[in-house]
Amino acid sequence: MDFFGKNVFNDAVMRERLPKNTYKALHKTIDEGLPLQLEVAEVVANAMKDWAIENGATHYTHWFQPMTGFTAEKHDSFISPTHDGKVIMEFSGKELIKGEPDASSFPNGGIRSTFEARGYTAWDCTSPAFLREDAGKVILCIPTAFCSYTGEALDKKTPLLRSMETISKQALRILRLFGNTTAKRVTPTVGAEQEYFLIEKKYHQKRLDLMLTGRTLFGVLPPKGQEMEDHYFGIINERVTAFMQEVNIELWKLGVLAKTQHKEAAPGQYEIAPIFTSTNIATDHNQIVMDTLHKVANRHGLACLLHEKPFAGVNGSGKHNNWSLCTDEGVNLLEPGKTPHENAQFLTFICAVIKAVDEYAALLRASAANPGNDHRLGANEAPPAIISIFLGDELSDIIEQLKNGKPNSSKQGGELTIGVSTLPSLPKDSTDRNRTSPFAFTGNKFEFRMVPSSLSIADPNVVINTIVAEVLTQMANRLEKAKDFHGELQAILQEIAIQHSRVIFDGNGYSEDWVKEAARRGLPNLSSTAEAISALISEKTTELFKNHGVFSATELHSRYEIYLEQYSKTINIEALTMVDVAKRQILPAVMRYSTELANSINTIRTADPEADVLAQRSLLNELSPLLKELSLKTKALQDATSTAKHLHGDAYKQGIYYRDVVFKAMQELRQVADKLEVLVDYDMWPLPSYTKMLFRL
Repeated sequence: MDFFGKNVFNDAVMRERLPKNTYKALHKTIDEGLPLQLEVAEVVANAMKDWAIENGATHYTHWFQPMTGFTAEKHDSFISPTHDGKVIMEFSGKELIKGEPDASSFPNGGIRSTFEARGYTAWDCTSPAFLREDAGKVILCIPTAFCSYTGEALDKKTPLLRSMETISKQALRILRLFGNTTAKRVTPTVGAEQEYFLIEKKYHQKRLDLMLTGRTLFGVLPPKGQEMEDHYFGIINERVTAFMQEVNIELWKLGVLAKTQHKEAAPGQYEIAPIFTSTNIATDHNQIVMDTLHKVANRHGLACLLHEKPFAGVNGSGKHNNWSLCTDEGVNLLEPGKTPHENAQFLTFICAVIKAVDEYAALLRASAANPGNDHRLGANEAPPAIISIFLGDELSDIIEQLKNGKPNSSKQGGELTIGVSTLPSLPKDSTDRNRTSPFAFTGNKFEFRMVPSSLSIADPNVVINTIVAEVLTQMANRLEKAKDFHGELQAILQEIAIQHSRVIFDGNGYSEDWVKEAARRGLPNLSSTAEAISALISEKTTELFKNHGVFSATELHSRYEIYLEQYSKTINIEALTMVDVAKRQILPAVMRYSTELANSINTIRTADPEADVLAQRSLLNELSPLLKELSLKTKALQDATSTAKHLHGDAYKQGIYYRDVVFKAMQELRQVADKLEVLVDYDMWPLPSYTKMLFRL
């Protein structure tokens, strides 16, 4: 309590340091979206500078989130020269509001050219500034948006803020129809659970694949994996506990509401989860969480792996995006209440989500697409690539009732009796949870479980906000014209229940039967990023984002180009890394071991011509053809990457080639190398094994 938020220029600090009229004017901008006045920014900038300097800061940065998916910053000091050769510490309102970092080398998807490199950062006053402490140096970080000279968004934050504006506007239209005249804003809220792996830093430094790609490109499973199910929620050892404690302290000082920590399903895997906050701040906080995990791990001699599938055959990592809608009066619009069948406002928003997810399933899938997630989705550890909604018994029953007219009952949970006299009876939820569903209702929110662990949560939330806003728009347009509000509302909800219930599935999302059933229902199954990204530039998507002012056609197409390029580049880097490791580490190691075996045979036969060296010969005979095959597969992969480069002019064609040809060649090379790993002497194999990395911590 004493240090939570101590490094944040939060509301308490602003209330203390800003004049009352400035504080109120700033809150008008934050709470109601009113334009920010320069004179207000001047006062805020001076107070922010004084606070930062008092806490040890010498520099400030406009902290932004470019299309790389990471954060970016350029540091400027507060010093300004005086006529007598000294300096004073200054920070103006103009410097707070606008920066010009250039930043021409970030992905832009054709929005700007290098010779037209001007880019701007703009202060996002809805997300508080904070102090970051690194190696004794303190930097004032000011969350900002990043746009081009012509106004197009070059970042993740700008479209997120736009999407929050549009869903607030459309949700308020619905609330007004239900008689709410006092709410001024509806805010999408998010709690982003973050999964990650920890391994010894020394092993990470010995593996080129982990250093360059974030995942192991070679490696066989250890004799023991996660099949005993003893890691999940297990006791956390002292070393990891010390790491988690420091992570929590760092995050709490930055105002991040880190709440939960535990071991995840796979050995070496963990999770951290925060309390909900507004989507914009939650997105900033998740970036801070990922950065903090890496930074603190390094201090403890550890490496934090955020890749979706760092170890083949071992449970991968996701990022569960828990999304809801709340008014500025504190009402959760997805809270069903005790009798949800009678809660027309709740049913309206639930049905809006159902229709939105069904109509824009491909777009929602695209928002969670990256190369790492292609390894994870549908692998009996994560939701399949098919988008469906889990509602649970209670809400599924109400939707069925809606199909036939007005619902008249809600299933009650009752009590759960454990059967031990000393244990209390527990109130039983009216529905269970479904961990195989990609989009599950979990009480008063939807949990989008498909989001990759390394990805910014901005893209998924931009999509969720906008598609739900679109359906709310359609509803409001009809209801505002209706002579009989209740009759028209009943008709709308019934239509949605009949036309969009195909997306509702409460069964086992991992089963092959569901894949067949989903195909019968006409649900898309986009198994790879290269396929999924195409949804970004469909006519339907372009019209959606244009109508809501979230993306222009130019901005959408730029993202399509960027994501496809990133997909191809990622696989290309992985392929080239495999070639390098195979040529310079694995091949020499196998040859050394083969030579040692041959020398051993010769030495033994020299000492005793009658000695039985069948075991040594047998092993050598296994190694020789595999060694030849390894060389051939390495050459084949090298050739495949060379061919891929010639397809550079067509991003989609190149992406499909990397998926179908290069990735296949990578798998074939890995199969040979992994066969060799189990034959070569443990101490001579050049790469730290899965056993060492997953179990020696």
